[in-house]
Amino acid sequence: MDAKLDWTNAGLFELAERVLPGAGLGGYALPEDIRFVFASGQGARLRDVEGRSYIDYVGGAGALILGHSHPAIVAAAQEQTARGLHMFGTLNDVAIHLAARLVEDIPCAEKIVYATTGSEATAYAMRMARAFTGRDLVLKFEGAYHGNHDYALTSTFPQALGNDPHGQDDTAGRPAGTRTTMLVAPYNDAAAVERLVKQRRKKLAAIIVEPVQRIIPAKPEFLHDLRRICDENGVLLIFDEVVTGFRLAYGGAQVHYGVTPDLASFGKVVGAGGPLSCVAGRADILDLCDPRRKGEPNYVYLNGTLHGNPVAAAATLALLDELARPGTLDRLNAFADSACAECQKVLDRHGLPAIVQNSGSLWQILFMRKPPRSQADMMAGDSAAMRRLDSECMKRGIYALPGVRRFFSTAHGEAELEVTLKILDAACRDVD
Repeated sequence: MDAKLDWTNAGLFELAERVLPGAGLGGYALPEDIRFVFASGQGARLRDVEGRSYIDYVGGAGALILGHSHPAIVAAAQEQTARGLHMFGTLNDVAIHLAARLVEDIPCAEKIVYATTGSEATAYAMRMARAFTGRDLVLKFEGAYHGNHDYALTSTFPQALGNDPHGQDDTAGRPAGTRTTMLVAPYNDAAAVERLVKQRRKKLAAIIVEPVQRIIPAKPEFLHDLRRICDENGVLLIFDEVVTGFRLAYGGAQVHYGVTPDLASFGKVVGAGGPLSCVAGRADILDLCDPRRKGEPNYVYLNGTLHGNPVAAAATLALLDELARPGTLDRLNAFADSACAECQKVLDRHGLPAIVQNSGSLWQILFMRKPPRSQADMMAGDSAAMRRLDSECMKRGIYALPGVRRFFSTAHGEAELEVTLKILDAACRDVD
């Protein structure tokens, strides 16, 4: 480290303000009264540059399901780094082994193609669906997040409801053509979806859906209804499993719900926190990406410098070995259920009109009276109170981005829960 630089939280933020827009990395910037810079992570905890410890419920946006610096993942990454940090253009042995493992473990996977990020994987899945069907339209759900590309940023953060079927822009600089090829429907409303699909079936390539939309679980019958609607209308079904893949269940939400999509995008856990993601699905669709088909009318171009990165692939293989151990995910989900129940007791003791919503190890505190079923329910909640409570928790040593879904990892245990409950109790007193 350069001793001439100010390595305190305040000093680094002063520098960040000069070189990074909003002193943030992408879509999140901490409020000025809650500013810290992380230096290291171990297990369920992060440590800032001044040595203060935080219980981490962000978990690398869900990628770190085993926590920070898990020994098996560190060892696998170090071993592969010594063998080779990066290769491009030709296969590497680790990427092949991981691909075979994913095809074995993911129900919809007859083949996979690699990508680098979850956003890239959803964009590729949409491209494949359009090429395979020869149609342009893709249907998504209001409030669903499918990444940072132009097609995805449709009514992800709507300011008002009732925007179906064309949605609202979530970003400036979005071409009009991407807006006209995306349709929007309310989540968990199969009847609305069926009406829209029947109206557009000749132009509709696919439905893309988060099996757990941010923090809203699919109704048990909803994903089955989507599968039926797609089959009856010749439309492809895409699961966005970037978050739920190998977290909600081993193999993903398609295992948990018993519904097999045509295509599914994976990231976060697939990647183990490194630059790796994939699209899994039917061979007849994925074979459109075969580079030997270049020049054919329906060839789908995919390429990226870090596709199949061997270090991330080695780390993912080690991670999957850990998750595949009998009872690992069952224990994680049981702990999450118990921890959320204990957090609910704290909220109830303070009389706050809030619930702890979770689907397995995904969880969030919401200021509403009953579990949400749609984006309309989310928008009816008291988001300002939610962010106030989250901010008070952050000031006291919990890392959870205000107003954002969070995650348990296998590294969280009773010690972390005890501290969390104490911090939550203190934070509740400030928002009573």
